[in-house]
Amino acid sequence: MAAMSISASFPACAGPDCVQDGSSKSSVFFLGLYMMAIGAGGNGIKPCVSSFGADQFDDSSAAERLKKDSFFNWFFFSIYIGSFVSGTVVVWVQDLYGWVVGLWIPTLFIALAIASFVSGSRSYRVQKPLGSPIVRVFQVIVAAIRKRNAGLPHDDSLLHELHQKASMADGDKLQHTPELRFLDKAAVISSAEELTDPWRLCTVTQVEELKMIVGMLPIWATGIVYFAVLAQFSSTFLEQGRAMDRQVVAFAIPPASLASFDAVSVLFWVVLVPAARRLTGKERGLSELQRFGAGLLLSVLVMTAAALVETRRLALAVAGEAPMSILWQVPQYFLVGASVVFACVGQTELFYNEAPASMRSLCAALALLTVALGSYLSSLVVTAVAWLTTRGGGPGWIPDDLDDGHLDRFFWLLAALSSLNLAVFVSCARRYERKSVH
Repeated sequence: MAAMSISASFPACAGPDCVQDGSSKSSVFFLGLYMMAIGAGGNGIKPCVSSFGADQFDDSSAAERLKKDSFFNWFFFSIYIGSFVSGTVVVWVQDLYGWVVGLWIPTLFIALAIASFVSGSRSYRVQKPLGSPIVRVFQVIVAAIRKRNAGLPHDDSLLHELHQKASMADGDKLQHTPELRFLDKAAVISSAEELTDPWRLCTVTQVEELKMIVGMLPIWATGIVYFAVLAQFSSTFLEQGRAMDRQVVAFAIPPASLASFDAVSVLFWVVLVPAARRLTGKERGLSELQRFGAGLLLSVLVMTAAALVETRRLALAVAGEAPMSILWQVPQYFLVGASVVFACVGQTELFYNEAPASMRSLCAALALLTVALGSYLSSLVVTAVAWLTTRGGGPGWIPDDLDDGHLDRFFWLLAALSSLNLAVFVSCARRYERKSVH
C-alpha cells in the first residue's frame, strides 16, 4: 500500500511543454500491486488469518467451540465493515481530495493493523508447526506408487501407525477408512529398513490426511462455479447499472456504489445467522455443509433477480419508455450479501474443521483458490458467450450498448449453471464422510 500511495504521489505536469517519464511511476505502482498479491495471497494474510484465529479456541471445550463458530461470523463481519467503509468513506475522500489521500488512508490502517496484531503476541495460542503439508502429501503418493504391487493385509491394524504418545507430535491420529485403498499401500510394512524412510513408509494418519483432501475436492470444485457466478457482482452488474437511471433525488449514484448494499446485507445476515441456533436447537445452528448449500441456493436467486430486472429494463428500452431506476438492482446486491455470509463462512468453517491439523492453512488457501479460479471461469464463460452469440455478425448478448443485446439471457444461463452446481453439491454433500479421530 505504501508503494502504491507513493506512486500516486509522484508530481504530475501539464501543458504542451510537459515531458514526463511515467515508467518510474508505473514500476512503483506495479511493485505495490505484486507485493499486495504476495502479502494477502497464498503466502500471507488470507489463508492464515482465519486458521490462526480459530486456533485460539480449544475444541475440547464446548464453550470455546461455540466461540469459535461465532469467530467465523465476526471475522466476515469485520471484513465487510472494511468493505463498506472503503466503498463509501474512502471513495468519497478519493473523489473529494484525490488518489494520494485516498490511498494513504488504507496504508495507515494497514500499519495500525500490524501494530494491533503485534500487540497481542504474548497472549496468542500458537500451534506447533507440523511440517510441510505438501511434503506429507507427496510422501504418501510416492510410497504408494513404489508399493503398487504390494498386497494389503486383511487386518487394517497391521498398517503402519505411530504409538499414541509419538503420534501426538504430528497432531490427532486419524482412524482408517476403506476408501481409496490404493493409498493404503503407502502404510504397508515391507521391511524394517523402511521404518526410518518417510518416502517409503507412511503412517495411516498421513494416508488418511490425503484421503480427506481428495474427499473434499468435489465440494471444493463447486466453490469455483459459485465464485464464477458471484464475479458478476463486479462486472456485468456494473454494466447493467450503467444502462439504468442513476439519478436518485438530487444525487447521481455510481453503479459501483451499490456494492455498499452487499456489505450492508453481509453485516445484517452475520448478526442474524446466530439466531439459527435458537431455531434449530443445535449448538452450531447450521452445519458447514448446510450453510454452504444455502449460499449456493441464494446464488441461484441472485442471478434470477438480475435476469428479471434486466428483462424488464430491456423491455422498457425497446418500447422507448423511461429507463428503470438503478435502485431496482438493490435486491440482487442484497441477495449477494446473504449468499456470501452462508457460502463463504460455511466454506471457511468446513475447510478448517475438516482439514487435518497439519493442513489447515493449506486447506484455507485451497478455499481461497476457488475465488481466483472462479474469476478465470467467469472470464471464460463471458468470452465463450460473446464468441458464440456474435458468430452471425449480430451484436451478441453482451454488446457495448446493452439495449442492443440480451444480458438477460446471460443471467438466465448463469442461473441455470448455479442450479446445476447446487445439484452437484447436494449429491457430493450426501456422500461426504466427516473426519474421525482417535
